[in-house]
Amino acid sequence: MIDIKQIDFGYNRKNRVFEDFSLTFSEGGIYGLLGKNGTGKSTLLYLMAGLLHTQHGSITYKGMDVSQRLPESLQDMFLVPEEFDLPSVSLKQYVQMYAPFYPRFSEEQLHTYLKEFDLDLSLKLSALSMGQKKKIYICFALATNVSLLLMDEPTNGLDIPSKSQFRKIIASSMTDERCIIISTHQVRDLDFLLDRLVIIDQNRLVLNTSIAHVCEKLCFDEGRPGEIHGEILATSPTLNGQMAITRNTGGRETTIDLELLFNAVLDEHCEVKRILQAHP
Repeated sequence: MIDIKQIDFGYNRKNRVFEDFSLTFSEGGIYGLLGKNGTGKSTLLYLMAGLLHTQHGSITYKGMDVSQRLPESLQDMFLVPEEFDLPSVSLKQYVQMYAPFYPRFSEEQLHTYLKEFDLDLSLKLSALSMGQKKKIYICFALATNVSLLLMDEPTNGLDIPSKSQFRKIIASSMTDERCIIISTHQVRDLDFLLDRLVIIDQNRLVLNTSIAHVCEKLCFDEGRPGEIHGEILATSPTLNGQMAITRNTGGRETTIDLELLFNAVLDEHCEVKRILQAHP
């Protein structure tokens, strides 16, 4: 769906964000794009949307160069940035102004998503909190029914119930033709939502694998020292002792701890990355 081939990008000569970086995202999946602060997660989304241009290499969406910002590509992708401004109009007026740019926009779906957040079309955008504006922008983005949806820290500013509602509407909106890429450092907000995991660090693609593959190769267990059996690869302390990653040698199914997995993958001395990279 979207192909990133050997790109170079930097905001200046000293600050090189990407060098000879390649990655492909396919339809039919929800990707978690993870990395430390400053590793280029947001920059990558803006490059894919054509809002920033590479200095070398190419990014194509369905064969179209995203840097050209062609109507055929723009009407089929949507970027939800971490921070944004909305015009001082009602939500109904906003929909009337911007929905026509998206041929598959569904007002019926918009109503459904807004209802999940206890919002409606009569709201004045200028009177809303940042959290409410983010919920409205997410609802509008999903109602466009674009094939490529890019989301940068979408759960920042959302309260705990809203994060649960966010996961619900994202899952309900997913189709085999759609690709959703979510950049975040709030990894616990994406529990049970992702199909694939992409981790970048210091200009490098560290990991690109499916959640199913992670579950096949690794187990995540909580317990006190001595209670967890098998080869322990990584741990983190919990109130009940520790959460541990072990090799999955018995075909068990356990719930992924994304935060522990992320830290383990970035640890050069840990076997986790090598295990997952063997057969992604």
